[in-house]
Amino acid sequence: MASELEHVQGVWGRMKGNSPIYDFLFSDVVLVSAAKSSVTARLTLEKNHVNSRGTIHGAVSAALVDWSGGLAIATNGLEKTGASVDIHVTYIGTAQVGETIEIEALCNKLGRSIAFTTIRICKLVDGQPGPLVATASHTKYISQPKQ
Repeated sequence: MASELEHVQGVWGRMKGNSPIYDFLFSDVVLVSAAKSSVTARLTLEKNHVNSRGTIHGAVSAALVDWSGGLAIATNGLEKTGASVDIHVTYIGTAQVGETIEIEALCNKLGRSIAFTTIRICKLVDGQPGPLVATASHTKYISQPKQ
């Protein structure tokens, strides 16, 4: 059986090319680790990630929440990670072009039709998680196969 990281890498690989927005924003994202109900990824910010002030765009943070929350759900063996029901993002700090952010997503509860996730996005400082950029909660409708 594939590890959670291998499974999530496969899910992400199959998503690529099928989501123009994810392809545009996250082509250089690196999946760092995965365990059951948890995914960590890193992304170095480029011009397509920032707003007119040169800092990470709120829509990019929200897209990261959607993407990473789905992958945290996928670590439970799911191939399809559902449709967003609710995304709540709290913008705390910022990051600029050239800086690397770390995205940590947790699947807090996986039910038969709803999954609840929480996400933390922080700036890396000397390769370690530093100041928070955003925190979020994300609820997704999922359809699990009957067992």
